[in-house]
Amino acid sequence: MAKRSKAQTELTIQQIMDEAFRQILTIGFETMSYSTLADALGISRTGVSHHFPRKIDFLLRLNERIGEHFISALDFSSNAALQRSWQQAMIRPEQQAVLRLFFSLCGRVEDEMPEFIAVEQAMQQAEAALGLSGREQVQELLGASALQLSSCSFLAKAA
Repeated sequence: MAKRSKAQTELTIQQIMDEAFRQILTIGFETMSYSTLADALGISRTGVSHHFPRKIDFLLRLNERIGEHFISALDFSSNAALQRSWQQAMIRPEQQAVLRLFFSLCGRVEDEMPEFIAVEQAMQQAEAALGLSGREQVQELLGASALQLSSCSFLAKAA
């Protein structure tokens, strides 16, 4: 087998990251696997795991991108606008997936995983735009979202 060029390798890594990002937002991080990635990309599971030996490696590489995606849905022009945009974001499965990921990571104790930055970025941006009340509002919205997502999970399991 011929040796792949550095450019080909980088392209493969980027394709894997793009697909992992898509799957995190659509089927969720817990459901995403080496098999789902390999099947979607038409490469072997070994090809995926060669570049990302541990599943957490996807989060380490995609942390900032996931955070930017979440923040892009929010309007920090006023407290009311922030609340409205957050509520609208919570209707979208992709935004719900980011928060589900955040909540699932809250319970993990792994030295390697830096703080999941999506929520922290939202708090920082809200505080920069709206002061301490903006940060507090994100915290309140986060709590309400946790209740909403957990009740949706409970109702889905009960059905």
